[in-house]
Amino acid sequence: MFKQKINKLLIGTNNRGKLREIKSLLPKNIKIHSTSEFHLKSPKENGKTFKANSLIKSKYFSKKTGLICLADDSGLEIDFLNKNPGIYSARWGGKHGDFGKAIKRVYKELEKKDKNWRKKKIKARFICALSISYLNKKIACVLGKVEGKIAHEPKGKKGFGYDPIFIPNKSKFTFGQMSPLKKMKNKKNRKATFVCSLSYKKNNGKIVSVEGKLKGNISNKIIGKKGFGYDPIFIPLKKRKTFGEMKPSQKYKMDHRYQAFKKIKKFL
Repeated sequence: MFKQKINKLLIGTNNRGKLREIKSLLPKNIKIHSTSEFHLKSPKENGKTFKANSLIKSKYFSKKTGLICLADDSGLEIDFLNKNPGIYSARWGGKHGDFGKAIKRVYKELEKKDKNWRKKKIKARFICALSISYLNKKIACVLGKVEGKIAHEPKGKKGFGYDPIFIPNKSKFTFGQMSPLKKMKNKKNRKATFVCSLSYKKNNGKIVSVEGKLKGNISNKIIGKKGFGYDPIFIPLKKRKTFGEMKPSQKYKMDHRYQAFKKIKKFL
């Protein structure tokens, strides 16, 4: 059993969407690194299962950087297409990561197999294998699944990958249509943190980097029209209003950018 406390973790992916989602799920006290910081390309994924490919990546990136690495391998299984695209999900469109073409191919294959496929429930599932490795040793490897069906046509622009064509069970919406609030429905833990990183290059070439954070909670609905981004759903700790309801003068005296600028001023 791995007994070392993890305070730094490399996320083994070059997919920005995955990196953003995985980072949001991890404890805030862990410093997250990405493969782009080390200019690393992904290794050849020649495993026959999601777990195997996940381990290939976590071991590879850990050996290259010396950091504990968490990597995933995920994809979409469609029963009607013999569980394809499966482990080939990222390459289903030909070029790695071209999900626009991959989605078109899904519909083309469904049409080829049965022109009346839209009259049926096309069962599908998202599968995610997560592994953590240190150098060449596996620390953990687990599998998660979400059951659902294929939408008759792509809907929504949120998320990434196959999100616009996947409707999870007990929902009328695709993942591509779901806002963070919909994905968090009935979740008791609504803690969130706004983070801002600032860097300053001195005349001597030395780079100073600081980070500002503001903790809070996610509201149950969108409130307010001020600010931008996630402001209408973020309530700072000890406050009753979202940033979307606050005057700019109120927000700018407490937000994550304010916290970061307070720190970097010392070096200016």
